[in-house]
Amino acid sequence: MKEFTYVITDKEGIHARPAGVLVKKANGFKSKLTMSLGEKTGDLKRIFSVMALGAKEGDPVVVRAEGEDEEQAAAALEACLKETL
Repeated sequence: MKEFTYVITDKEGIHARPAGVLVKKANGFKSKLTMSLGEKTGDLKRIFSVMALGAKEGDPVVVRAEGEDEEQAAAALEACLKETL
């Protein structure tokens, strides 16, 4: 399992556009991919699951990748978060 923490920098937090970008990126991998904020955990392959976390600017989210391509998935999602949020 690979995991990393990312602090949301977008003033609007995770809204529809960045959530869609993340989900599209996540769906390119076979691994199980999740994002957690506090006690809530969402499936990074489902847009409503990501948006339901309600992540706002300054919130630290934890991204976990578990599976055969976890290394590549974690690296790609970290880069995507930095570009998008």
